[in-house]
Amino acid sequence: MTFWWLIPAICGLSFALTAGLRRYALARSMLDVPNDRSSHTVPTPRGGGVSIVVTFLSGLVAMWSAGLIDSGFFLGAAGAGGLVAVIGFMDDHGHIAARWRLLGHFSAAAWVLWWTGGLAPVEVFGMTLDPGWVGNVFALFYLVWMLNLYNFMDGIDGLASVEAISVCGSACLLYWITGHEGFVWAPLLLAMAVLGFLVWNFPPAKIFMGDAGSGFLGIILGVFALQAASLSPDLLWAWLILPGVFIVDATFTLLRRLLRGEKVYEAHRSHAYQYASRVYGRHLPVTTAVALINVLWLLPVAIAVVVAGLDGAAGLIIAYVPLLVLAVKFHAGESEVKTVQGKDR
Repeated sequence: MTFWWLIPAICGLSFALTAGLRRYALARSMLDVPNDRSSHTVPTPRGGGVSIVVTFLSGLVAMWSAGLIDSGFFLGAAGAGGLVAVIGFMDDHGHIAARWRLLGHFSAAAWVLWWTGGLAPVEVFGMTLDPGWVGNVFALFYLVWMLNLYNFMDGIDGLASVEAISVCGSACLLYWITGHEGFVWAPLLLAMAVLGFLVWNFPPAKIFMGDAGSGFLGIILGVFALQAASLSPDLLWAWLILPGVFIVDATFTLLRRLLRGEKVYEAHRSHAYQYASRVYGRHLPVTTAVALINVLWLLPVAIAVVVAGLDGAAGLIIAYVPLLVLAVKFHAGESEVKTVQGKDR
């Protein structure tokens, strides 16, 4: 029995649910009102990412029932993603202290590692390393950082959606050309769930994703990376390369803010993509540029790693260096006051 019908079904369901969530948000006045730390100018409904959560988890159930995914991956991804989404949903509707959010995030990450068996051996510059418990600690923090950085990067119209679709689509291509066609299903259905939402989130956005959706996407992409590591060390490196725009911008911005002694969990507008959107005066050019970087730069480097034999660590460096240059060019992590003063001069 074929399950290709899931592709349009997941996309259509996500589109319809997002429409319903938008009406609900408008009726309950759940609006993201612009302030001095916002990148938008019009009050916009939020919380639409719940449609991504519901449709993808529904797809996971269907795939698990059909034997397309194993129980460990299903329980790990569904349990962790669901917990992160609930925390994000509650935070969207009120406020949860940062320490409790982090506790929930680490619990979700630990749940993933429990059910998936932890981080598989990795290959670095030709050496195969079995990281053991150290690797699992690294994987724990990696998952927590992925879900938080995705939340940080969900700040302009369509960006988080386009990132998820292009990364998952690229991963599907890599699975296909390396003979792992059976692993295409999960990222493909996630891309379809996001595509249905993107129709409403494309610039100018009619609804925002919210913490429930962005955190969910971040940890699910992290789970995909750990799953890929169990197939091949090269595929793990590919999954680290493909979301490079988000990883570099968020990490570089965080480090610069930490060095200035700022509270990194507070809202701000100092990511490179936020500065870029103000330079160009619109969100669409930045969102489009990220999609092009993913497809025309990061995907070819990932293909070179999994097909042409390029060392994974070397590929990561090659992929990230231009992204780091862009982060510096667009003032990632700089104080807005300093940037404005610099322009005035």
